[in-house]
Amino acid sequence: MKKTCKIEIDCANCARKVEDAMRRVPGVTDVRVNFLTQRMTLEAADAGFDAVFQAAVAAGKKAEPDFAVK
Repeated sequence: MKKTCKIEIDCANCARKVEDAMRRVPGVTDVRVNFLTQRMTLEAADAGFDAVFQAAVAAGKKAEPDFAVK
């Protein structure tokens, strides 16, 4: 399953840190954080997608406290 959502992120370096942190979350198969468009696309298996998504968002916030999903 793939989900795209609006985000709030301050800079390209912050987007890279968030993306790197999310990639390390078990179950995440692909993630793209785009600073210019303020969008994030996360891909994971259909089974348990919501739990993986929440874990990835938590990892992103831990890596960059100003990161937010709208």
